[in-house]
Amino acid sequence: MAYATEPEYEHGSLARTGVLLVNLGTPASATAKAVRRYLKEFLSDPRVVEIPRPVWWLILNGIILNTRPRKSAEKYASIWTGDGSPLRVHTEKQALLLKGYLGDRIKSPHTVAWAMRYGSPSIESAMTELRAAGCDRILVLPLYPQYAASTTASVYDAVFAAVGKMRNVPAIRIIKHFHDHPAYISALATQVNKHWAENGKPDKLVLSFHGLPKFSLDKGDPYHCECHKTSRLLTQELGIDPGMVITTFQSRFGRAEWLKPYTIDTMKRLGKSKTGRIDVFCPGFVADCLETLEEIAMENKAVFLKAGGRAFHYIPCLNERHEWIQAMARIVADNLHGWASSDYDRGKAERDAQLSAERARKLGAGK
Repeated sequence: MAYATEPEYEHGSLARTGVLLVNLGTPASATAKAVRRYLKEFLSDPRVVEIPRPVWWLILNGIILNTRPRKSAEKYASIWTGDGSPLRVHTEKQALLLKGYLGDRIKSPHTVAWAMRYGSPSIESAMTELRAAGCDRILVLPLYPQYAASTTASVYDAVFAAVGKMRNVPAIRIIKHFHDHPAYISALATQVNKHWAENGKPDKLVLSFHGLPKFSLDKGDPYHCECHKTSRLLTQELGIDPGMVITTFQSRFGRAEWLKPYTIDTMKRLGKSKTGRIDVFCPGFVADCLETLEEIAMENKAVFLKAGGRAFHYIPCLNERHEWIQAMARIVADNLHGWASSDYDRGKAERDAQLSAERARKLGAGK
């Protein structure tokens, strides 16, 4: 096997710790062509669709990629911004803010990068960037609070595929989940309370998570349980009656049974029962995207109101809220034990590095 060319290395240089944020991904533009390219990569991942490959290949290439891109492109166009995809914009800003926040608290050399599991920048390119910056340790934070094989585990696959091409492999840590991390729960509660302080409380709070096929639960995927734990902890943090909260699952695709109750069906039921006002919040997404801005704030809102509901409020995701950046920093810090330090002595580190370089040269190292 031919490994990728290693970044140029000079003895005596200070090693860095890299932090890599990874989100799902987005098309490069709101066009059918770009959406088709994105969907092909996304839906070709066997972690995402667990159907025998020959059968799925025929369905994907014969039907889905010939019909869905145009419709999906229209949906993306409805939420696209002047800066591009909301998911990409928010993820990039989160990485930049996290870098600044960590810079104020961690003195040892480190840097932050971001990537998309599907689309660009890819995980491989981001890891190559971190290696070129001198990172010999990389902490990967998949931006999925609740673990699922179709999301978090797919990030694992891409990370290890990337290091499989490297000769000098960095140390790797991957954060599995943070669905019950106190800082994450606190950030969620702050976002909801902020909305309620400005708008009053609703009759019902719907917590909508991305759906998965039911068989994933039957086969041992912990996602369903982690979503409900997030809902329970958030309800407790808000100090509200559990009867006020409904946990649902959105984005169903195909004919198979998915995790229930479905968000769209809940909208119809609440509308028909003449519910005065509902607020919908999506704790499984840390950044607004197609599934929140179009599917929830537009499509589900229309269904609820048409069915007879009176008022629908969508509570935005955490995005760049200070509490969320602070929570990310805590989650990262909790997983950097032994890799980063707040009492780092740069002068001593540089002296030690210089001595190391001198010893290396005496042993015949070129640089």
